[in-house]
Amino acid sequence: MPETVDLIVVGGGVNGAGIARDAAGRGLSVVLCEKDDLGQGTSSRSGKLVHGGLRYLEYYEFRLVREALIEREVLLRAAPHIIWPMRFVLPHRASARPAWLVRLGLFLYDHLGGRERLPGTRTLDLRRAPEGAALADPPRIGFEYSDCWVDDSRLVVLNAIDAAERGARILPRTACLSARREGGLWRADLAGPAGRETVRARVLVNAAGPWVKDVIGRVAGQNSARNVRLVKGSHIVVRKFWEGGHAYLLQNDDRRVIFVNPYEGDLCLIGTTDIPYEGRAEDVAIDDREIDYLLAVVNRYFRRQLGRDDVVHAYSGVRPLYDDAAENPSAVTRDYVFDLDSAEGQAPMLSAFGGKITTFRKLSEHALKQLAPFFPGLGPAWTAAAPLPGGDLPDADFDRFLAGFAAARPWLPAGLARHLARLYGSRAERVLDGVGDAAGLGPHFGGLFYGCEARYLMRHEWARTAEDILDRRTKHGLHLAPGEREGFARWLAAEA
Repeated sequence: MPETVDLIVVGGGVNGAGIARDAAGRGLSVVLCEKDDLGQGTSSRSGKLVHGGLRYLEYYEFRLVREALIEREVLLRAAPHIIWPMRFVLPHRASARPAWLVRLGLFLYDHLGGRERLPGTRTLDLRRAPEGAALADPPRIGFEYSDCWVDDSRLVVLNAIDAAERGARILPRTACLSARREGGLWRADLAGPAGRETVRARVLVNAAGPWVKDVIGRVAGQNSARNVRLVKGSHIVVRKFWEGGHAYLLQNDDRRVIFVNPYEGDLCLIGTTDIPYEGRAEDVAIDDREIDYLLAVVNRYFRRQLGRDDVVHAYSGVRPLYDDAAENPSAVTRDYVFDLDSAEGQAPMLSAFGGKITTFRKLSEHALKQLAPFFPGLGPAWTAAAPLPGGDLPDADFDRFLAGFAAARPWLPAGLARHLARLYGSRAERVLDGVGDAAGLGPHFGGLFYGCEARYLMRHEWARTAEDILDRRTKHGLHLAPGEREGFARWLAAEA
């Protein structure tokens, strides 16, 4: 007989993993299937920020911004190893937005969400402040405000780990071929590495992101009046070209904003482009026009002039925004809506449209609220006060944790100690798995990457390919030479 569960979640991005985690923690039996690797489609290709969305204020998205700012504090407490504060410098250009409007927006940004842990906005004289040193012809007025950085890929994986440890089955690389209502349940036919299987579920949750309409129509054979609008966001990576740990937010003449953020120590992440996308989500890739656009914005502001040769990496993602009919892609809402198909006597299907990485936990909580009538014994909401795996650091103080972790292992190189603490938090010792000296770290693939970490990721985080490990579970791939990547791929094939 096929397995029968309370919930089958289709989609292993941040929303799907978040819903699976929340549901499992409330006592529901859950299966999550994802046709690719966890987070591969969109959730590993974000701007890597947990932020309220300062620019959404000018589109009057006050409720969304307030919710996101509140969630920023919640997530900072839940995962201080993969989420940390970052200060953003906004050079003011009168041609973009008047100074009074920026000041008003930042005042609201500081106060809408009950800011607790992050410092507030300050005004800078960029002709004198060190933050203006890298700017070409720095304006007199600048602003500095707070938001948070996030390792987006790890956020997805940590939600999946927590869901699994609470009883959920997590099935990466497992496609939902079809789903149909049968005898008051959903019958979902799955195909994965272990072959084909059938799962019966009381409720089907469609968290497929860019493929949400595909699941409704092709997989489940249903209809929905709601639509998603695909918006392409592309980023480039270059060598960091300024001193300090702060980032920059640049206003362009077309009213779009570009983030220039410190990335992986000596690198810099620049994006995003926000342009309409009509192709298959699987085929998204950055094009030359986008690269030139991002370089032009940066070169307008900074002394250091960048060219194509400076780009060491680039990526694109498709953002499945809820289609609210806005003409400007940058103005399309980042809010989310649900479509609940629950005709009398039929097994319900809940589809999630839109959303953003910052509000995934709240989206998950709202999804369970929508489903509560179908599960009378459903447990209460719980994720607001629960750390993610590895995030249970005393007082959410990463620096104190790192100091203790490194002091207990004087043989561990300082850079490697920080890397392990950042990615795995309080579970970093599990990666080492009893290793007591440098020789026990296993084969060295380059940079800070050793065999013990690769084996941990394969055993405990569903990693199977070199890309899973080098580009999503970690960012080692950015620091390895092509030959080192190839050497790791050969080692991985021999280990499999």
